Amino acid sequence: MEPVTCRWVQAELTVAMDLYSRCITGLRLTPVSTKSVDVAGVLFETVHAPSRRDPGSALPYAGVPSAVVVDPGKLVDVRGRPLLPAVAAETIVFDHGKVYLSNHIKSVCARFGISLQPARPYTPTDKPVERFFRTLGEGLLAALPGYKGPDVHSRGARPEDEAFFFLDELEQIIREWCGLYHRSRHRGLTVPEFPGLQLSPLEMLEHGITRAGPLMIPARPDMALEFLEVEHVTIQHYGVEIGTLRYNGPGLNAFRNQRSTLRGPHAGKWPVAIDSGDLSRVWFQDPRDGTWHELAWEHAAALGRPFSREAAAYARKLALATHRFPDTKRALTELLDRWGAGLTANRTERRMAIRLSQDRLRLAGDAPAGQETAGARAAALPAVRQVTARQQLDAAAGDARAVGGDDDEDGECGAAFPGEEEPGQSDEDEFYAGAWETR
Repeated sequence: MEPVTCRWVQAELTVAMDLYSRCITGLRLTPVSTKSVDVAGVLFETVHAPSRRDPGSALPYAGVPSAVVVDPGKLVDVRGRPLLPAVAAETIVFDHGKVYLSNHIKSVCARFGISLQPARPYTPTDKPVERFFRTLGEGLLAALPGYKGPDVHSRGARPEDEAFFFLDELEQIIREWCGLYHRSRHRGLTVPEFPGLQLSPLEMLEHGITRAGPLMIPARPDMALEFLEVEHVTIQHYGVEIGTLRYNGPGLNAFRNQRSTLRGPHAGKWPVAIDSGDLSRVWFQDPRDGTWHELAWEHAAALGRPFSREAAAYARKLALATHRFPDTKRALTELLDRWGAGLTANRTERRMAIRLSQDRLRLAGDAPAGQETAGARAAALPAVRQVTARQQLDAAAGDARAVGGDDDEDGECGAAFPGEEEPGQSDEDEFYAGAWETR
C-alpha cells in the first residue's frame, strides 16, 4: 500500500548481484515502475563502501580483508537499515529494458569505468539474479501475511483481511531477509580446491577478498552526486535555467557569462547534476578543484518542499490550461497541497504523487537446514514482527475492517490500482474513509 491515497499499488524490485559470490549488493523497491534514477541508486549502493554506525571506529588494517575484521551482520546505516556488501563493479549484465539503456545510466557507467553488457534473449543463465527472485518469492514473500500469489489457488481465501505493508516497510523486510540469504549455503557456490564444500554468499565473498584482495571505489562525501542525471546549460548573469526553472548560487560567481571548454554536442555549456525526484535544487561542480556547489530554485524557500520533474511539468500544463500567464510556483503549491491531502484527479496524478512521496522518504542466527520453515524465518524478521504486532493490537481492540475489491489492471503505466470509486462500492468507500482515522 502507498501512503498518499492509501490504495494498493504494484511495486517493482531492482537488485544488483555480485556474480562471484551471489551477494546482493544493492536493492530498491519502487512503486509502479522503475526509472533510471532507481537503477543509479542501486548502482551507488553497490559501489559505495559501507560505514559502521560509529564514525570514529578504527579502520581495518589494509592487508586484512574487511570481512574478517567487521561482521557484516552488524553493519547498519544511520537509519538502522542493514547494509549490503559493496563491490567495485566492472561489468553490468542486464536485460533489454529501456531504463538500463538510458543516457543517465550510460553516463554514470562511463564516469566510473563500468561496461554495460546486455544478456542474450531467452537465456536466463546469463543472469543468475533471476534465480534469486524465485528464492525470494518462495522463501519470504509467500510466508508474509497478505500474500497474493501468482493465481487465486496460491493466495488463499480473502488475503486482504490480513496485514498489509507500506512500500518502505516491505523494502526493510527484504533487506533483513537478505541477511539470512547471505548466510545460507548455496549448492552453486564452490571453490575448485574443495569441490564438495558448500559455501554461503558471505563466505564466498570473504574467499574472493582473501585471494584477490579488496577492490573498492574510494568513498567521498559527495560521491552520490556523481550518480545523478546531468543537464548541460549556459551560465547567465541570473544563474542557470533548466526547463522553465531558474537556479542560482554563489558557486556560479566565477563562471557567469562564460563558455565552458567542453567540446562535442554540448560545446560551450556547463554540466549540472539534477535529481529528477527533487528539482528544488541542483548541483554544479567547480572544474578548478572539483568541489560541488548547491544551486537553489528561485522560489524554493517560498514553496518549502521538494517536487519532482514530472510534478513541475504537470503543474505547468494545468496552469497553461487555466491561466493566460501561468505562475509555476502557484501551480506547484496548489498541486502539492492537493496531493498532500490525498486528493488525486486521475491515475497520472496518483502515479506521480506515489513516486514523490517515496522520494521524499528516501536518497539471530539461522537454524540448520530443514529445521526451520520459510514462514518461521519470515515471521522472525523484526519488521514483520512489528507489522503483525500492530495487526494483533487492532484485532484485540475490536477493530473490524470491511475490505472489498481486487486488483484492477492499469494498462497505461503497467500497475494495478484497485479500489476505483465506482457506483455502488460502499464497502471500499468505508475502508478508505477510515484509513485516515487516528487510533
